[in-house]
Amino acid sequence: YKEMGSEAANGQGRHVCPLPAGKCWLVGVGPGSVEHLTVKAARLISEAEVLVYDDLGAQEVLSLAPADAERVYVGKRGGQTSIKQAKIDKMLVDLCQQGRRVVRLKGGCPSTFSRVSSEITVLAAAGCGFEIVPGLSTATAAPVLAGLPLTDVNLAAAYAVVSAHNAANINWAAFRHIPTLVVLMGGRSLPVITKQLQATDWQPTTPVAVVRQAGTESQTAWFSTLQDIVKDTEAAGPLSPCVIVIGQVAGLPAAWQGLRLQQQRQQQQQQ
Repeated sequence: YKEMGSEAANGQGRHVCPLPAGKCWLVGVGPGSVEHLTVKAARLISEAEVLVYDDLGAQEVLSLAPADAERVYVGKRGGQTSIKQAKIDKMLVDLCQQGRRVVRLKGGCPSTFSRVSSEITVLAAAGCGFEIVPGLSTATAAPVLAGLPLTDVNLAAAYAVVSAHNAANINWAAFRHIPTLVVLMGGRSLPVITKQLQATDWQPTTPVAVVRQAGTESQTAWFSTLQDIVKDTEAAGPLSPCVIVIGQVAGLPAAWQGLRLQQQRQQQQQQ
C-alpha cells in the first residue's frame, strides 16, 4: 500500500500499487525527454519506491516519480569518476531483497550498450524478480531528431551501431562496407574515429553528422565530413553525450535544404 496525501492520515485515499514488491524493472527511457518515454516506462516511474538511474540527458523523467520515492544516481560519464558496476549490481539485489519496488532507469534502450546483462545475471542468481522494459534507442532516435534517416532506398540498405568506449581498440576495418555507421559514446574519441575510418578506405568527403544531447532543449547538430568534422566541432566544448552518424545519409539534410532553396528561387523567378 502507498499512502497518498493528507487523506491517508485518516485511513482514506489508500492506493494499492499494482507493482509487486521485491522486483526490479530495468527500463529504457529514450533520449531523456518525457515526450520520448513509452507509456509503460512512465507508469513504472510513477509507481516506483526506488529509482536507480543513470545520466538520462535532461533528467526530467524523474519528475514523474512519487515525491517520497528514493532516488539513487549511478550514472557514468567518460573521463569522470563513477560508481563501479559491481556496486550497482549489489545495490539492486539488496533493494529487491528488502522488498522494495525498484525501477532501474537507463538512457536509450536497455538492449544497447547498457550493461543490462550484468545486472540481470546477479538478480537472477539472487532469485530476485526482474523485467526488461524497452525504450526508444538513442542510436535510432538521435538521427531522426536531427532530421536524417539511417537508411535510404538509394544510399544505404543497412546500418551498424558501435560503441566507441575503447575507440583505439576497435577493428574499424570491419565496417568499411557498411553504408551507415552509428557511433555511440564517441564524443571524446572523434579524432581517433575519423582518422581510423579514413585509414580503412572511407573517403575523406564522407558525410558525418554529430548530434549532441538529442531530444533535449540543448540539442545541437553538426553536419560535415570525415576530414572536417573535428575542426568544425572543436569550438563546441565537450560533445558528450552525442551520437555520430557516418555515411551518405548524413548528407541528406543539406541536400534537402538545397532542394528547398532551389524551389524557392524558382518560385521567385516565376512571380
